[in-house]
Amino acid sequence: MKIVCKTENDLDPVAEKLLSIYPSSRVFAFYGTMGVGKTTFIKVLCYYLGAVDIIQSPSFAIINEYKTHLCESIYHFDFYRIKKIEEAFDIGYEDYFYSGSYCFIEWPDKGKGFLPEPDRVISLKAQELGRLLNIE
Repeated sequence: MKIVCKTENDLDPVAEKLLSIYPSSRVFAFYGTMGVGKTTFIKVLCYYLGAVDIIQSPSFAIINEYKTHLCESIYHFDFYRIKKIEEAFDIGYEDYFYSGSYCFIEWPDKGKGFLPEPDRVISLKAQELGRLLNIE
């Protein structure tokens, strides 16, 4: 599915559609260059899921946990700074991915070899008229 979003406001219906089309998907991998909008789209997804926390990029923490109004967890990963597989083991990544909670992963290509296959892959690309989202 390919969708063009001209503004951030266009992401709301995309998040709703994505989560309603794939209700059992829990692990989402986000690909795209720096600044293309991965964190912004994840923020919209988290709020659509009922997150009550402030959604921020986990660039330095590698993982952020957000709670929903139902006290469910949503995990947001940023593997940009991962250099060795041991760093992922140190944060206990397997516990998160197999918890049944939503897991949103930025820079999943940095986790090749140890990350599970995502349920959905979202590629974001800047275009002249906005952002192209390709959802697989």
